[in-house]
Amino acid sequence: MIKQPAYLKKGDKIAIVCPAKKLPGSIAPAIAILESWGLQVVIGKTVTAEHNQFAGDDALRAADIQGFLDDPEIKAIIAGRGGYGTVRIIDELNYDKFKVNPKWIIGFSDITVLLCDLFARLNIQSIHGQMPYTFEKATPESLDSLKKALFGEAIKYEYTNSFPGRSGTAEGILIGGNLTLMVMLEGSASEIDYTNKILFLEDVGEHEYSIDRMMRMLKRAGKLAKLKGLIVGAFNDVEVESIPFGASPEQVIWDIVKEYDYPICFNFPVGHIDDNRALVVGKSAKLIVKNQQATLSFE
Repeated sequence: MIKQPAYLKKGDKIAIVCPAKKLPGSIAPAIAILESWGLQVVIGKTVTAEHNQFAGDDALRAADIQGFLDDPEIKAIIAGRGGYGTVRIIDELNYDKFKVNPKWIIGFSDITVLLCDLFARLNIQSIHGQMPYTFEKATPESLDSLKKALFGEAIKYEYTNSFPGRSGTAEGILIGGNLTLMVMLEGSASEIDYTNKILFLEDVGEHEYSIDRMMRMLKRAGKLAKLKGLIVGAFNDVEVESIPFGASPEQVIWDIVKEYDYPICFNFPVGHIDDNRALVVGKSAKLIVKNQQATLSFE
């Protein structure tokens, strides 16, 4: 049975932690935005900590988030940023208190590790969305979508694909995140069951051949054949190769999944982009693709 954390209300406390890379500067603007939503913001030790490229050493980062996982006064935890490092502490976390009284965990990129772990091991929903480090450049629409997800307002996205997908309608539990991290989690305790799910994927700074390799790995593992639908988000800042690969990220993915019959949409506003819309991992969703129009709504 999938568990949904309680939606936030004004006056609730939200904690900011950094489970991975250190913050390069102040996140005061993001704190001001969260406070404008009526939330009390609690700052973790990792927000100002440094240990090489990390926000403190592994022990500090694990202890910081653990304290907020266990604290009944904290109603949500948002990662300050991604980067790399969550996988180094994920197995140190104890969910005994958290699973009895779950709260919203928010983030994207490297935080995919934590979001997947919560769903794979505990069947608890979480939010893939903007983080304080990305708040300043975030579109108003993306921040509004995060607020709606946290406070339990209806969410419905409608947009036009610039790359043709496959028409159809699908209903199922939404899973996904950063492609590199999804592939990295295969074979671990954080591996998600893709069967009858709607999958969303995004990535940044990868070569086309790397995207091709990761998608083919998922296909060979039987993951892609079992889906109800596929949402392809931003695959941006693709690294230029001296010898062209000959296909864009969208073309790479389409060639791998075109044999299936479920609906597929491309260029969804999710990923390492300013318009990174909030998606609730583990929540029932409905995907409608008609030609190059796509709609995603949560039940």
